Amino acid sequence: MTNPTNCPTCNSENIYSDGNLWICPECGHEWSAHAVAVEATEEVDDGLIRDSNGNVLTDGDSVTVIKELRIKGSSNVVKVGTKVKNIRLVDGGDGHDIACKIDGIGAINLKSEFVRKA
Repeated sequence: MTNPTNCPTCNSENIYSDGNLWICPECGHEWSAHAVAVEATEEVDDGLIRDSNGNVLTDGDSVTVIKELRIKGSSNVVKVGTKVKNIRLVDGGDGHDIACKIDGIGAINLKSEFVRKA
């Protein structure tokens, strides 16, 4: 386990290890070194739309749905494993940033967090 030098909450240098956790006696914050490394890699804000695995999506890509999605106002669902071809990236204010057509359902908007690049 690597030795972090400061507390991620209060930036104090007075930290100590207790098993797999690091503890800051000044603010009482507890964390693992692995969690800090994961947080650092998750914070990618470069304006690109990414799938659930972090792959960059572009117009025309094919994606696969990773979670059963219920369609609001309808009894239809988009099942896990549904492959969607030729997506179009849009600026959805509500988080729906993929516009596409699904056979049997029609035109629909999806959130990129529920798909993976095929």
